[in-house]
Amino acid sequence: MAFKLHIETRRLFLAHTWTIARNSSDYKDNVFIALEKDGITGFGEAAPNVRYDEDAQRTTERIQSVSALLEQTDFFHYENLIRRVRQQITDQNCAVAAIDMALMDWLGKALNAPLYRIWGLDPADTPPTSYSIGIDTPANMQQRVRERGEMAVYKIKLGSENDRAIIEAIRAVTDKPVRVDANEGWKDKHQALENIRWLAGHNIQFVEQPMPAAQHEDMVWLKERSPLPLIADEALHTTADIPRIADGYHGINIKLMKSTGLQEARRMIHTARAMDMRVMLGCMVESSLAISAGVHLAPLTDFVDLDGHMLLADDPVRGLSLDKSGRILPSDQPGLGVVMD
Repeated sequence: MAFKLHIETRRLFLAHTWTIARNSSDYKDNVFIALEKDGITGFGEAAPNVRYDEDAQRTTERIQSVSALLEQTDFFHYENLIRRVRQQITDQNCAVAAIDMALMDWLGKALNAPLYRIWGLDPADTPPTSYSIGIDTPANMQQRVRERGEMAVYKIKLGSENDRAIIEAIRAVTDKPVRVDANEGWKDKHQALENIRWLAGHNIQFVEQPMPAAQHEDMVWLKERSPLPLIADEALHTTADIPRIADGYHGINIKLMKSTGLQEARRMIHTARAMDMRVMLGCMVESSLAISAGVHLAPLTDFVDLDGHMLLADDPVRGLSLDKSGRILPSDQPGLGVVMD
């Protein structure tokens, strides 16, 4: 039957201004795709990130550039297909991730099974997700915690001059587990160590990307002295990066948009396990479409930060649920199991 590729950019508005150590935003322009073949449609989403020189226009162009390859290749040969897509799209990893996601959605629908079942995974093994709170005044960040009191874990963005006041404010309203993410915000290794030692006294789980990814030798120094686990985010994209950064971190944060998708993310998980590293599954600001892809993989991880859809003013996709333990769970429908509005 005829092959169809549909690409659409949607502006996703955030419920609150999203601020991290390096920038602020009120909306994100994400690229949604639909791959139709043999009467089955698979959906995918790309969340371009300026940190990696990505944008919606170039993402769209790169996806369009492999249309002929997608049309000519059997989707059941998805391993080889994604390998060839990665060879052709080298500068917009999120574009590859959207294609990979749509292929996996298509596969599940073709086999009439949710993706987690095809992979032999049990959603009950999924860790609870954290809810991320962007940099703001300590009072406003306290209010975000109150608004999402049902969450089991919070991730607090740091990297400003108010870091300690922020944590004190958060700890004044919750004793639930808290993890922090500096987004490369601490430039000096001695400052970073001082901050981490202080955080260790406030029941913090771990620190994500405390220093710039380029300062790897400083991270090696910091890891040797840190009382808290250090998790790499901006420091890696794919499996090939893990051996290079392993001596500077205790674990990795895998994001589908950086890794090129689910297939590469699975390789990253197994590689990290072989190197005795902890595994976290994170996200960008995404709708429930991209989040659902991560949810199917989440049972393989130690930590989950799949909250991008919760940050939106209006999520255009339905199909995920949050249980009483704070776990995001997929539906039992085929593929990714979500429905586009």
